[in-house]
Formats: sequence, C-alpha cells, structure tokens
Amino acid sequence: MSERIVITADRLIDTERGEVVPDRAVIVEGDRIVDVVASGEGPADARRIDLPGHTLLPGLMDMHSHLIGDDDNGQGYAQLVMRSSAQEAIVGVRNARRTVEAGFTTVRDIGTFRAFADVALKEGIEAGWFPGPRMMCAGAYVTTPGGAGDVTGLAVDVDEVVPRELRFGVTSGVDQMRSTVRQVLRYGADFIKVLATGAVLTSGTNPGMPEFTEDELRAAVEEAEGAGTHVAAHAHGAEGIKRAVRAGVRSVEHGSLMDDEAIELMAERGTYLVADMYDGDYMLEVGPSLGYTDEVIEKVHLTNDAQREGFTKCVKAGVRIAFGTDSGIAPHGVNARQFPYYVRYGLTPMQAIQSATRWSAELMGWEDRVGAIAPGLFADVIAVEGDPADDVSILERVPFVMKDGEVVKDAS
Repeated sequence: MSERIVITADRLIDTERGEVVPDRAVIVEGDRIVDVVASGEGPADARRIDLPGHTLLPGLMDMHSHLIGDDDNGQGYAQLVMRSSAQEAIVGVRNARRTVEAGFTTVRDIGTFRAFADVALKEGIEAGWFPGPRMMCAGAYVTTPGGAGDVTGLAVDVDEVVPRELRFGVTSGVDQMRSTVRQVLRYGADFIKVLATGAVLTSGTNPGMPEFTEDELRAAVEEAEGAGTHVAAHAHGAEGIKRAVRAGVRSVEHGSLMDDEAIELMAERGTYLVADMYDGDYMLEVGPSLGYTDEVIEKVHLTNDAQREGFTKCVKAGVRIAFGTDSGIAPHGVNARQFPYYVRYGLTPMQAIQSATRWSAELMGWEDRVGAIAPGLFADVIAVEGDPADDVSILERVPFVMKDGEVVKDAS
C-alpha cells in the first residue's frame, strides 16, 4: 500500500464550484487524491504536510506552451538551422523543470519546429528521467508553404535543403492535409495544431490574413476527430478565425484581430479562446535590447491592444476561456504573469484561476484527471501564501508544488 499524505492549509480553492473553502485537508495516496476532509481529520498514521497561511489549488495548466527550444529572440526562424534538434530538446528539459516548479503541472505543448521533440520530452518526463509537467503534444506545426509555421527568410539557394523535421507539417490542399494530420498523429502527437493565419514572429507573413481554406481546416478537424482528438488553430485575423471555427476547431489561439461576427460564432459553437496577452507587453519591453526586427515590433503593435479589446468582448459574450501564455516568447517559469491580464480585461480572479484549472481541463477533455482537487484525480496540488482569489498576482510565487503525489518543490 502506498504512503498516505495529508496536506493542510488555511483554505482550498474549489475550482469546480468557484469557491474558497476554509480549513480543508487533502488526502493523497500514490499518484491520486483519495479524499478532501476537514483539516482536523484524516488518517492518524499519514505523513503530514502543514502549510499555515497558505491556499491549496490544483496544479495550474497552460494551454499554449512551447517547451522545446530557447526563448524566441524575435529575429526570425531562419536561425533554427543553426541549432540541432538535440540542442533544442536539451533546452526543453530545462524549460520543463522551470514550468513545473512555477506550479504549472499540466501543459498543452502547442508546437515545435523540431518535429516530435515535444513527444520525446513528454516520454522522458513520464519515465521519471527529469521533472516536468504533464504534456499534451502537437508534434509538429501544420502550416501552409511559406506560412506562419514554416521556416521563412532563407535565401532561395538554400531554401530547398532545410531538414524535413523543420517542415514536417507543411501542407497544401485537402488531400495532403488529411495525409499530414494522419502522419503527425501516427508519430505520437496527441492533438493537431494548424496555423490558420499569418503570425507576428514569422517573417513575411501577415497576422490578419488567412492561410488555409475552410475546406482544408475542416479536413484537419475530421481526421483529428476520427482519431479521438481535437484541433487548435493559431488565428489572429477575423477571417481566419471564422474559417477555423466553422471548420470545427476546439480552440482559437491568440484571436488578436477578431471581429464581432467571429466572437458571436465562437460563443455559438463553444469554441475556446486561448489568449496570450502578457507576452505582447514583454516583447515591446525587451524587443529593442534583443534585436527584434522592425517587422515584428510593428506586428506586435498591430495585435496587442486589439487582442485585449477582443478578449473583453469575448468574456461579455460568454466565449469559453482557457489559460495560455505562448511561453517560449516570455521565459518559461513566469507563466503566471498572465493572470493579472485576464482579470484586468474581464474575468474575476476566481474565473482567471478556473481558466487555468477546470476550464483548461475541459478544453483538453481531461477533467477526469486534472483541473480540480477532488477524489480520483491526479494528486497535482500547489500552495501559495495568501488568497489568490483576492489577488491573482500571488500565483507568480508558488512555494509548494506536488505532481502525481510527489513533492516537486517544498515550501520549507
């Protein structure tokens, strides 16, 4: 029989009901939560972890993370050919540790140029070789030739010799889309990431312009659903968002330049919005010192305020919101800096917490595993000093992290 652990704190956040509950104890056995009881109860022979002055929450979740590779320097993706997949994967080990130690015990890793390096990272974490969050992996970007997920900016005489892993998901046409999605899933991806519009960081692309047809996007959704999974769509521009939503994607990533019709459509179809608002400010702050190109800075200005206005409209319209940071632009481990932005632009503090727990679990279809502190779920528990339902910025400082019933970071 596994050791039983009792974790106590001043309060617990019930993310299913959206309530702060005082004086609760969480009983853990093995990798699961077995009960939640009054703080004075629990098996007498259990190991106790007492955290006075703290609040217990389920492990946080980031639905738009990029763990593979170094932080982006804003100078285009042509530099990817200067690094090997081994280098990128090893940096991913560091990023995984920083992420879980920040209290994010589950991520949806939403794409890497080095195809399936994210899958290898997930396998290493699951094997216990190094610490990291629970991962759902996209495997490779599915993008148009020369599009948002392609390696652009290369000279014409070297463009044709880019390694296949950097362009594994480059796709054109409905038939090739079906084939690509099948291959990406066959090589270990858990879901599909399509890039439906241009991107801020990809040179030569326009975030406001669509890059896949609705038929191509629908083919991706049909193949993913046939395999029991979903599609996430990178989409900044309104037309690209509407094509993706009509095609049946599960989530829209960024959503920066949406219009009222796109918002109404997302609310009607139950499409999730995953909006990464902190990293826009981060790019404007550090971009000049890092050497961001003028093109990138111009596109940040184009999308930054518009994204926030759209987020507020989405909250008012009842669009489903899930928490995502685009980590890898801002450094890994500062994911929680996003929380104040979600509150500033429309969510209550409790709703912001739910966006990174219960609502994210629902997006992933993992609500029977993570996203709440409840019997039967994985023992992913964090603790913070004070009450984050009053001040979400507290979540930027996480002194205690448990994942799968093992203490990853100790408050003491």
